[in-house]
Parts: sequence; C-alpha cells; structure tokens
Amino acid sequence: MNLTFGDVQETALIPLAIKASETAKKKPRIVDLKAKEIIDTLGVDVSKYDPFLSHEGVVARTLMFKRKLKELIAKYPYALCINLGCGFDDKFIQVDNGRITWVDVDLPDQIEVRRKVYTDRERCTMMGGSALDGEWTKQLPKAEKTIVIMEGVLEYFSKEQVKTCLNMLCDSFESGFLLAELHSPMLEKYGTKHHDCVKHTNASFGWGTKTAEEYIPLEPRLKVVSEQSYNDEMKKYSVRGKLFALVAKNFNNRLAVFEWGL
Repeated sequence: MNLTFGDVQETALIPLAIKASETAKKKPRIVDLKAKEIIDTLGVDVSKYDPFLSHEGVVARTLMFKRKLKELIAKYPYALCINLGCGFDDKFIQVDNGRITWVDVDLPDQIEVRRKVYTDRERCTMMGGSALDGEWTKQLPKAEKTIVIMEGVLEYFSKEQVKTCLNMLCDSFESGFLLAELHSPMLEKYGTKHHDCVKHTNASFGWGTKTAEEYIPLEPRLKVVSEQSYNDEMKKYSVRGKLFALVAKNFNNRLAVFEWGL
C-alpha cells in the first residue's frame, strides 16, 4: 500500500482511527480490516482522533447506517447505491446482497488517493465527482431506485451548499432515498472549537438543524422518512453513553432518511 500520512485528510483520519481501534478489540462491535490496515500502514499516532465520545459516535453511526441500508436494499435489491463523499469508507462490503450496483464518489483528488487502497470490484466502482455538481451522475446506469449515502459530509456544508446538493440529487435521479448525517445548531456554533476530534483539524462545522424537516424548504421534492439520534445507539453500550444521551439529548448527530420521486 503506497499511502503516506499526507495523503489522508485530517477529517478522514477520525473515522479511520476509530474503526481501526474498534476492530482491534477482543469483542468489536464493528469490524473494518481495511481501516486497520490503513492506520497500521500510516504508522503514526492517531490517538487524538479516537476519544471516547467520538469513538462511540462513529460506532453508532456505522451500525445505524448499515442497518438502514440493509432495510432499503431488502426492498430494492437491484438499487443503485452511491456513497457520496466516501473518503476511505467501504460500506459496500457491509451490505452487498450480490445484486446492487455501488459507486463510491468523492472529489477527483480524493479518489486518486483512494485508489492506492481500493480497487474497483464487480458491481462496485469509484468515480470522481462533487456533491455540488451533478455532471458525474450522467455516467451512471439507470436503476429501479437510487440510494445516496452522505455520512460525515453535509455537516461541513453551508446552508447554501446543502441546498445545491439536495437540488442536484433530485434533478439527477427520478426517485431515490438519501441517508444523511445531520448535526445540531449547537455543534455549528460551538463544535469547531470544542468537538473532541474536529478541534484537532482545520475543518469547521457548517449549517446545523434541530430537525430534518428544516431541509424540506430547501428542496420541496424531498420528504422525511425517518430521523434518529445517535444517542439511541450509544446509550446501549456504556454508562457514559447513557449519561451523554440524557445530558446532550438534542446535541448529538442524527441519521435522517429522505425520499423523493415515485
């Protein structure tokens, strides 16, 4: 693996470090051998990207996204699944049913780095493209349903960028689902300086919302299917997780599912 520390954006190090450390546990809740391989290859201390709350949050969202994806794929077994802003994430291996078509999409320079780690597989390919420009979508095959995954992406977008992205998706695909990670106005206001991981990076949080319904005025073709706080998963595993769910009831990130079209 020809990968160096400089190849990996700092925000991508957060889920990589957490998935790697969770995988190394005796009883891991998630297993991501590729993440562990990448972290081991980098050979640097990434402990600052793996504090307790962020660790539990990444584990929770990984499990929740996987669960929701499997539910949708069970209904639409030939769906076109797009991991938009994929970074080094490999959801395909978690949910593949042998029939879906999967495309990992990120900015061209990120895809170039990703190709140092992954290769295209049957029904799973990589493509350069932006969440703010739908030109790349013209190259995709038609499908019975499109499922777009945006994990750890929209939280860094401004309100205007979120609108551009939502409009692009609804313009590009006749019908589909969007699984998106959302965050709160509190995180937008205070999180960049105080978040236990992001404060160690040059990233800053973008537009935060209290509820997924705030997305609808930006793109009225969408409807909210469901919305669930990561607290619901985090509180299952530890006393600290339960306490955080109580103290920060409306502060944690959420998994929102939107639908549009037929």
